[in-house]
Formats: sequence, C-alpha cells, structure tokens
Amino acid sequence: MPNFQHFAKVHHEELLRLTQELAVIPSPSHHEEKRAEYCLAWLHKNVSKDAYIDDAKNVICILGDPSKPAVLFMAHTDIVFDEDTPLAVTEHDGRLYCPGIGDDTAHVAMILLCAKYASQNPPKNLRFIFAANSCEEGQGNLKGCRALMEKYGKELKEMITFDGYRELLNVKAVGSSRYRIAVDTEGGHSLWNFGNANAISVMAELISALQGIPLPGEDITTFNFGNISGGTTVNSIAQHCELLYEFRSDNAENLDYMKAKFNRIIEKFQEQYRITVTSIGERPCAKDVDPAAQLALIERVEGVLKEITTPNRTSGSTDANLPLSMGIPAICPGFIGGAGLHTTEEYIVKASLAPGLTAALKLVESYF
Repeated sequence: MPNFQHFAKVHHEELLRLTQELAVIPSPSHHEEKRAEYCLAWLHKNVSKDAYIDDAKNVICILGDPSKPAVLFMAHTDIVFDEDTPLAVTEHDGRLYCPGIGDDTAHVAMILLCAKYASQNPPKNLRFIFAANSCEEGQGNLKGCRALMEKYGKELKEMITFDGYRELLNVKAVGSSRYRIAVDTEGGHSLWNFGNANAISVMAELISALQGIPLPGEDITTFNFGNISGGTTVNSIAQHCELLYEFRSDNAENLDYMKAKFNRIIEKFQEQYRITVTSIGERPCAKDVDPAAQLALIERVEGVLKEITTPNRTSGSTDANLPLSMGIPAICPGFIGGAGLHTTEEYIVKASLAPGLTAALKLVESYF
C-alpha cells in the first residue's frame, strides 16, 4: 500500500476529530485567534516546534530545504459567522452539520494532517509551506494570504488552497471591487421641508445609474447591491443612506472597465450631492501567469481528484486570486462533499472525509 494510503487509513478518525473540534471554535474574519492557537498547539505536538503564528494570524509550518523553491498549501481558518452564532456539530443521515464546517474547517484539518505526513516524508528538492490562514471571507479581504504573498511570494513555485466542494475546481480568479457608498443631505420635516434632497431618493437614482452600466460581453462580469440602510421616521426627509456595492469579473480588463464606469457615475453625482465612497475590499484577477505552468498544476490536481470525482473547471474568488495576480500558478480544489455554504444549515458528507484526505495526501506526495 502506498505511504499516503496507509497514512490516510490510520488517521481517518483523527481527521474526523480535528474537524469536529475545530468546527466549534468561533472564528469570524479578523478574530481567528482561538482556532489559530489550536492549530499551532497541534502542529507543535505533532509536526514541528518551529511552526508559528504571524502578525496576520496565519499559522505557518515550513518543511524541507530552505534553499529550494516552495510550494504553498493552505486552507482558511475564518468563517462567515460571528462569535454569537451557535456552533455545534450534529450528525444526521451521514451528514455532519455545523456553520462553517465545509467552508473551510474540514480542509484546515486536512492541511494539518498533510503537514504531519510531509514531516514524516520530507521533500528533498522542494520546500513545503503549510498555512492555516486568516481573513479569506468577505471583508477579511484576503488579509492572511496577502501577508503570506508579501513574505514568501517571490519564493513560490506554485500555490494550492483547499476550499469549496470537490465538484468544482477553481482555476481562474474572479476579481472584485467592493464599496460602502454613503449619501448625506440636509433632510428635514416631510411637510415643512418638502423639496429638500432625500438621501434615500438620491441613492435610488444612483443605484439606477449603476444598474444601467452595460456589461462587457465576454467572460464573467457581474454586480450586486448587497445591503442598503438609511432614514429615521416616516415623516422625516432622510438625511443619510448607505449602500454596499460590488462588481466582479474574471477578466482584468473588464474589472478596469467597471471601475472606470463606476468612478464616472460617482463623480457625476458628487457634482450635486454629498457622496462618500469607501473601498471595503479589492480582489485582483490573474496576470501574466505562464499558461503551461498553470495547466500543469491543473492536471496535477485533477490527477489526484479523479479517483473521487471529475470536477468542473470554473472561476472563483478565493485565496488563489493573489498569487495568480502575481504571475504564480495557483489553484483552489475542494476535497469534500457537502452543501449549504454560508448558511447555518451547512453540512459535509461524513463519508467524503476519508477519500478526500487520501486525495489530498496523494497531491502532497506527487511533489516528492
């Protein structure tokens, strides 16, 4: 039996335990300390005393020859739920339910075990960097991955981030720009000051203008109005209104096009109204990646996944965006089955853990 298969069989129950224990530790973006400390303690006990937590709350373990090019394996510790969300793992019909258990808790457990496996079979011609990284979700704005790229990006041969479900293989980066838009007006009484500018009405006009931007015809380009709030009472002219808005594309030129259109509309409205725009997130697209090197990485990952699934190649917004924007081959596979992403009904298929771990270990061993 190949080493990775034996290791996966021996450590299947440990994977299950790690997943369940990590899943009940609160870990919203920017507040991943408790999960990071758990991962670090486990790595110190099972892998290396040199593992550490950096200033961005990434847990990092480096194995192999420090003079050699590095391959980065990672999975993110943050989940979309706040610290007040009840986290409890329940099992029903072969499924393990818990908010965040599939995105990305089970993969963090796999990363830990992959590091343990690699420490027992150290690479000779490469350096492995294993990271349980922070701030992948939402307004985390890829903070953890940004810190990793800043420190190790120039040394990386390629990067693989474990995230999502096994049916999809993210091979292209969907970039995005996210904004908080605020409108402020004089307001007043709905009767005596009728005719004064209403912040809600102005925002409605602005939304209509943004919605009228013609989308580029090629590749993926989308926009969304995610949240709106403002006003006070039914008989008050609204003085303040806020909107969360984003646009996305897996084509850098399309992203630039959307940004230019957005800026032009905002500038036009600012000529008449007091409008404040705050950037709350930027995710880049791929740039100058060697197509042959990216394809080789895709085929390497598909080669280990083929025994459990045939994933569909797709575009996604993940930690892989950053290395791809730096010209570093990167990919985002999932190794588990599940559903309910970003909902409190999220679950993973319990039976998918063992074959998923086997495939992940086989991927690590493919670099030996």
